Amino acid sequence: MIFLDIDGVMISAAGWKPVENLEDGFSAFSKRAIDCLQYLVNQTNASIVLTTSHKSTYPLYQWDQIFKTRNLNVTICDKLDDNLKSLNRKDEILNYLNAHPEIENYVIIDDDKSLNDLPHSMKQKLVLTSSLIGLTQENIERAIEILNHPTLVES
Repeated sequence: MIFLDIDGVMISAAGWKPVENLEDGFSAFSKRAIDCLQYLVNQTNASIVLTTSHKSTYPLYQWDQIFKTRNLNVTICDKLDDNLKSLNRKDEILNYLNAHPEIENYVIIDDDKSLNDLPHSMKQKLVLTSSLIGLTQENIERAIEILNHPTLVES
């Protein structure tokens, strides 16, 4: 399972670079991030839970189409609940995992620094990206290691 953010992961947050919107009205993903995410999914067969602040903008079937339009062949199985209580990302993910105890093998790919406050065993499953750069091959190598060897990152 991949807990995936979009801004700062699939779309770099470099303020000096305008972000292109595609015909579906959503931002284009960086080519590098697309290649990296597809490689991760191909290597691990993991599905995706969207953690992005945009998660409530579209239903899952539209998210599937957004990813397909960007040449990503992935399975989006869920998204975090609507953030009606204005929780930080850390608490949103903790709530989701508490509600889904069957999920044991996962990686969190995000640029949100609040995730540094996750409990140790969960923080070891975090791949923190640089918001200015987005997803890199180095991030993906770490994510593959986490997903393929979950016992190595347990506390």
